[in-house]
Amino acid sequence: MLPVKHAAKVFHPIHVSTTNISYNNQDNKLEIICTIFTDDFEAALVKQYHTKTDLNRADMHAAMDVLVKKYIAGYLQIKTGAAPLNLNYVGFEINKEATDVYFETDKIPAVKKIDVDVSLLHNLFDDQLNIVHITVNGVRKSEKLDYPNKRVSQMF
Repeated sequence: MLPVKHAAKVFHPIHVSTTNISYNNQDNKLEIICTIFTDDFEAALVKQYHTKTDLNRADMHAAMDVLVKKYIAGYLQIKTGAAPLNLNYVGFEINKEATDVYFETDKIPAVKKIDVDVSLLHNLFDDQLNIVHITVNGVRKSEKLDYPNKRVSQMF
């Protein structure tokens, strides 16, 4: 049997992220998951912060937490009223070739309208595609944002 070689970084011809926003009726909070290809995310972090990044290394996880939280906060804004909601960082984990980043809001009243500004990786790719899924009371609405578009507004 031949020895198994580690696969090189996989090239993907599309630059895409997904942002899933779900209203949790029991906790009265929005739960947010941003999923970004890990290699693209690391490149964006390097470009933004000019520092070594490796989202896979356990010994760098605490340092990466700081960068991940700061980056997403700069490129994701959610409103259910006039003011942006406070996004509380929960953490990130590697999911195959992607990175999932988790946030939740403070308690908020029942959601009727959500405005989302998402420009993840706009600082890196001019063909970036950001997909936003919003689920409130079991109703899911999705929208695809081609660069440079970044605004989603949904009524529930």
